[in-house]
Amino acid sequence: MPTANTSKSIESLRARFAGKIREPKEYRGEWTVEIDKTEIAAAATLLKSEGFHYLVDLSGVDNFGEEPRFEVVYEFGSMENDQYLRLKVRASLDDPTVPTVSGVYQTADWHEREAFDMYGIKFSGHPDLRRILMWDGYPYHPLRKDFPLEGKPSELPDGPFTRPAPIVGGPFTTTSACHTAEREPRANPPELD
Repeated sequence: MPTANTSKSIESLRARFAGKIREPKEYRGEWTVEIDKTEIAAAATLLKSEGFHYLVDLSGVDNFGEEPRFEVVYEFGSMENDQYLRLKVRASLDDPTVPTVSGVYQTADWHEREAFDMYGIKFSGHPDLRRILMWDGYPYHPLRKDFPLEGKPSELPDGPFTRPAPIVGGPFTTTSACHTAEREPRANPPELD
């Protein structure tokens, strides 16, 4: 059973977004509400007015093989009331666009840029939507599940990681070496024939 504040907020979301919200789900005392992506900024505004002043996190999820393929997960917290609530929206591969919540929570700015950079999820209305980890012009989104573990070759001359990394013994193993730099797979590329 959600706490009184969380329960009140869930009921507020149900009343305001009837027909655009799914049944809330509980897992280990945490509540998740899935809402139509067009309503996420309004839902964030409503939660902020009810004491959820802290956007703990915003992250992308790639549900490869499903449609809609992408999820954006918002973790809201209220330090005053010791409450926590998760909202989720879905976006398809054909239209991976979700409205920004950076106008409601400033911290969403960088989180949305990361989701854009790593998954290709676009945030309409974002004030500065550009890559935050990969370089400008990089054509891929590395956290998508169809992105190969060894990477892809890039056209960046003399840049780091321009060739796929060799994966000796599988993607989660490295050869033992004395120095960390020697364990990096790209430091010891295989001989080219």
